[in-house]
Amino acid sequence: MKSLLAVLGGFVLTLGASSASWAGQPLLTPAQLDATRQAPEVRVIDIRPADQYAAGHIPGAVSAPYAQWRGPANNPGKLPPVAQLTDLVRNLGVDAQSHAVVVSSGSDSTDFGASARVYWTLKYLGLTNLSVLNGGYKAWTDAGLSHDQTVPTVKPTAYVAHLDEDIIAETPQVAAQVGNPQTQLIDARPLDFYLGKVKAPTAKVPGTIKGAVNVENSRWFEPGTSIFLPVDQARAVAAKLLPNGPAKETISFCNTGHWAATDWFALSEVLGEKNVRLYPESLAEWSQSASLPMENVPGRGTQILNKLKGVLG
Repeated sequence: MKSLLAVLGGFVLTLGASSASWAGQPLLTPAQLDATRQAPEVRVIDIRPADQYAAGHIPGAVSAPYAQWRGPANNPGKLPPVAQLTDLVRNLGVDAQSHAVVVSSGSDSTDFGASARVYWTLKYLGLTNLSVLNGGYKAWTDAGLSHDQTVPTVKPTAYVAHLDEDIIAETPQVAAQVGNPQTQLIDARPLDFYLGKVKAPTAKVPGTIKGAVNVENSRWFEPGTSIFLPVDQARAVAAKLLPNGPAKETISFCNTGHWAATDWFALSEVLGEKNVRLYPESLAEWSQSASLPMENVPGRGTQILNKLKGVLG
């Protein structure tokens, strides 16, 4: 019996050490998460749709579909009320001592944006011990790791949000930085959006914010996957796309703050750059005002022609 207790004690210490060593690491591999997921402070948050969660999920994971973290249909990038988000966090059993690990489907690089956006939201609410499962649920199943359909029972917490205003930019803040050489605006959308050739349904006009550079969100991943590049390769991507190096302040945006969350995550969390903010409402809000400066906006005739092309396929 004494020998068995010693073995069990050693296992607990090993598990605790593993959990502590990966605490605050922005990206976890499936093997790392599997080694630490049973630690009491670890909370795996599955943000896939409810039906996908019900069909199978990481043992112990709680369900919080991505739509719960998003705003209204006309501006999904807008944050839900803080009280609503706080209740969501509490009901997931998350508090300041938790190590929250966000898991999306892992279908592609765009899907990663959901994990990055939820990670950013949790950090905005004041949580600091956060990770994303690199490659999502697909990477987990590809690794042959266990899954089940059991819905865990978690005890709600009394978490109180402490907003991190340093990682968010609102429209007036962004407008004040246009033309500031010390601020870098980065557009995380695919190139055709940046050039004004296509427009999201939530935007009033195509184009981009004046002075922005294009850093496509897909550039941070192994081709055709949602697996984030190793740090040295990510640093090489940043050097190529942002040759002037880190700005005093960086603001990432897209159409609705989804793709932009990946650029924010890459620069702030993976590469450790300082003063990186996410503009959650992005062009869904910015483009509604004719007084806010934009560029790459095609003429009215071209916009009509492009719209007709879209209708006709």
